[in-house]
Amino acid sequence: MSTAEQTCPTGAAPAVRLPRSRRLRPAAAFTGTALAFVAVALAVGAPSPLFVLYQQEWGFPSWLLTLAFAIYAVTLLITLLVAGSLSDHIGRRPVLIGALALQVVAMLMFLFATDIGWIIGARSVQGVATGAAMSTFTAALVELAPERQKKLGATIGSTAPVGGIALGAFFTGLAVQFTAQPTTLVFASLALLFVAGILVVVASPETVRARPGAVRSLIPRLLVPRAARSEFVSAIPLFVATWMLAGLFIGLSPSIVHGLFHLDSGLLNGAIVAVPPAVGAAAGLLLTRAPARPTTIWAMAAIVVGVTIAGTGIALETLPLLFAGAVVAGAGFGAGFSAMLRILAPLAPNDQRAELFAGIFLVSYLAYGVPALAAGELIAAVGLLPTALGYVVAIAAASVVALTVQAVRRRR
Repeated sequence: MSTAEQTCPTGAAPAVRLPRSRRLRPAAAFTGTALAFVAVALAVGAPSPLFVLYQQEWGFPSWLLTLAFAIYAVTLLITLLVAGSLSDHIGRRPVLIGALALQVVAMLMFLFATDIGWIIGARSVQGVATGAAMSTFTAALVELAPERQKKLGATIGSTAPVGGIALGAFFTGLAVQFTAQPTTLVFASLALLFVAGILVVVASPETVRARPGAVRSLIPRLLVPRAARSEFVSAIPLFVATWMLAGLFIGLSPSIVHGLFHLDSGLLNGAIVAVPPAVGAAAGLLLTRAPARPTTIWAMAAIVVGVTIAGTGIALETLPLLFAGAVVAGAGFGAGFSAMLRILAPLAPNDQRAELFAGIFLVSYLAYGVPALAAGELIAAVGLLPTALGYVVAIAAASVVALTVQAVRRRR
């Protein structure tokens, strides 16, 4: 057996035949893949603090701002339906390389944008790239993780997108506040990160063996592996609650800060977008060893408490309360989503794992994008304050349902 074949996980395809000096060791491949996944999430959060600047500079109506936010979720969802399980058939590396190359294209479109049409186009390309990458990165991290630490792969897979969104929003906020050319700095840096990610993937081993059915897998569908179906269905309210929360802070919070608190600050916009996912990523990592089922229950309770505090802050126009609620709810977001992935990930074999994660992220991004798009329409009809408060109530209701479902499963 060749050296390259000896380095592969059991049942996986042989690693790419690079010279030993150019191949990544397993730990380096795992770390580099995790960082590339973080870069994808950085790019998701990065444009949010810039949208208000684009509107002020180009003078387009607010509904186009909402469209620029929502088009990302729509294209991501379509891609998940079409290509979410493609890597189960052709391998992780080809899908990841293609997705990262598309991310470079999207960053260049952002960089050279001259009107809102370019931004909408860039978000569309970014949605396709992220949809192709999301389930594949998460599956690859589980498979590249050390043999005795597979749950670490699931934890990193759930916290990387959350933490990356926070870092992207916050760093962009800093760039807006303290640099003369924030757009150039942000998107040129992200393009370089994606080029580095491509190099990491090229030098990493393949973790699944190619198998027939790649073309058939492109037929839009949602097929969850049989062993995971019961658990997946019970997790849907949790995914809805956590990602509706993400949509509130990533999609609407800059408008809330500007329209209700009458504050214009790139740093403040970046901070309010970043707080929930940053706290969520920390909570997910810190609670890796905590029992998963009880964690989901306490996490949903934290979201109910957090959005109640945040909603009070919005109603009273009290910014510290909004931030306090973001911290509490963000902890519930990260802890709950991470714990649920730890429950689900072991229920799928390697050659069906991307399909499982495609289903998870499909539900999650529906909850992330559709309510935010609806909120954009409601703002014009009923106003920003009633829309924001209604959004908060909907998140709390979904969290109560999720808490109840998880408590029942724990008793069983």
